[in-house]
Amino acid sequence: MDGLKSVQSTPVYTHGSRHLLPLVRTSTLRYAKTPYRNRVWMTMSSKSFNSVSASVHPLEASKLSHSDNTLPSKEVLDLWRNADAVCFDVDSTVCVDEGIDELAEFCGAGKAVAEWTARAMGGSIPFEEALAARLSLFNPSLSQVQDFLNKRPPRISPGINELIMKLKANKTDVYLISGGFRQMINPVASILGIPPENIFANQLLFGSSGQFLGFDTNEPTSRSGGKATAVQQIRKAYGYKSLVMIGDGATDLEARKPDGADLFISYAGVQLREAVAAKADWLVFNFKDLINSLN
Repeated sequence: MDGLKSVQSTPVYTHGSRHLLPLVRTSTLRYAKTPYRNRVWMTMSSKSFNSVSASVHPLEASKLSHSDNTLPSKEVLDLWRNADAVCFDVDSTVCVDEGIDELAEFCGAGKAVAEWTARAMGGSIPFEEALAARLSLFNPSLSQVQDFLNKRPPRISPGINELIMKLKANKTDVYLISGGFRQMINPVASILGIPPENIFANQLLFGSSGQFLGFDTNEPTSRSGGKATAVQQIRKAYGYKSLVMIGDGATDLEARKPDGADLFISYAGVQLREAVAAKADWLVFNFKDLINSLN
């Protein structure tokens, strides 16, 4: 596994493949139309979910052998403070766990899937290959996912709620961009007050009997470079002049590119991935650093 692991967090949408994909807040099962005939998406009301305050302590900068980028330059601070939009990764950033690892552990395949996750997040294997391989190890059914969501409320990273409130107070738009699954991310977004249309994530597919069929490969986040594509789509759709990406993994770093994110902030309060952190514009171990910098 790349980096140091200090803790482990954890929770729907109709057919469509637009720039910004709306979610449907219902408690029913919906059958997908063409091209996913006889496949079903699970949609659940996010009102039934409560977050669990994560009792974790962020990693400290002293754990990093190279800490030059823990002190942001004036240019980096100016970009951060004047950002029109901020995009957050979810797993090991907004939440303190890797959602797919938690679901796999719940279904009895935790260790094997966690190993694949570490390889994918470190950038040593194409994301789409790792995603398919991880899901094939436990093939979660619809009933298993529903049971997981009911029994494992999301664990939110310390300080993230305050940070997002601060950004919104400053009229900065906030997005969640994740290689995880909408079924697990919608409750998180609801807790943080992020609208469904500001979510880019993957979608699990189920058959009419609830059997696992795979994931929607039309989602940009289902493949390597997908987060960069999502950020570019967001920027093009709204004409943001300055956009920041915050996350812990290689797929988050990829979002920093022309017409994408201007700034990449590596959040290492949960997972320190040295190869990613070394290339970040700013490395932080606690969201309070970002909050204080906005004051």
